[in-house]
Amino acid sequence: MVDVSGILGLAVVALGMVLTPGPNMIYLVSRSITQGRRAGMISLGGVALGFLVYLLTVNLGLSVVFTAVPELYLAVKLAGAGYLAYLAWNALKPGGISVFAPQDVPHDSPRRLFTMGLMTSLLNPKIAIMYVSLIPQFIDLDRGHVLLQGLVLGSVQIVISVSVNFTIVLAAGTIAVFLSRRPSWLKVQRWLMGTVLGALAVSLAADTSGPA
Repeated sequence: MVDVSGILGLAVVALGMVLTPGPNMIYLVSRSITQGRRAGMISLGGVALGFLVYLLTVNLGLSVVFTAVPELYLAVKLAGAGYLAYLAWNALKPGGISVFAPQDVPHDSPRRLFTMGLMTSLLNPKIAIMYVSLIPQFIDLDRGHVLLQGLVLGSVQIVISVSVNFTIVLAAGTIAVFLSRRPSWLKVQRWLMGTVLGALAVSLAADTSGPA
């Protein structure tokens, strides 16, 4: 079975990653603000399914594919870095819009909300790196049952990420109202998020480590 220290270590890493602004957070916040909490919850269901897809595919051999074809792993990392850089530019460019700034966008159907949440999760480079490179570091080969360990550790990540995102969905509207009454704070939030996303993009692109 998984060592307790491994579970706690992964929990800290998972919490740090989910609290760092990324595609999932941006999508859930923007959808919750523009279409309400119910839309945010439906979108979160799609995001959670994306976590589950990663949990199963990685533990059933996706990491082996990346190890056998390192060029594919490199391509995934660079694509993820490029996507993060694009999000950072959208936040920092002149006239950029904060994720917490209300926007007039058409309301989507529950099916589309769920699908978009799923695709945002599947294309999220942070989640790909988490499952392909980070989670395996907490597996203890001496304890055996590698598949079971991977499933348990992945489940810990899912519980933490869904819980945090659930809280974000509930609080997004309140935060948006708070920031809308304080334009200077809204600008600071936009620049802070853009800077963090840009730093993540550079860090991901410069990372030379291979798949675990």
